[in-house]
Amino acid sequence: MNEDIFNMELRKFLKKVGVTSQREIEQAVRDGIASGRLKGNEKLKARVRLTIEGAGLSTDIDGDIALV
Repeated sequence: MNEDIFNMELRKFLKKVGVTSQREIEQAVRDGIASGRLKGNEKLKARVRLTIEGAGLSTDIDGDIALV
């Protein structure tokens, strides 16, 4: 394994995950507020499942997202 290539590829993947996740979360929250499902002062429970099939990895990452 080439550590430099692995590191670069991992960083590219994580950047894609971060940017895409932020965009999707922001849109879902805006839609929730617009539809009345959210008031805009909640603390939302969040969970991401990270799976890498070839490496046998499956893990959940839990957290909270406060809107105020």
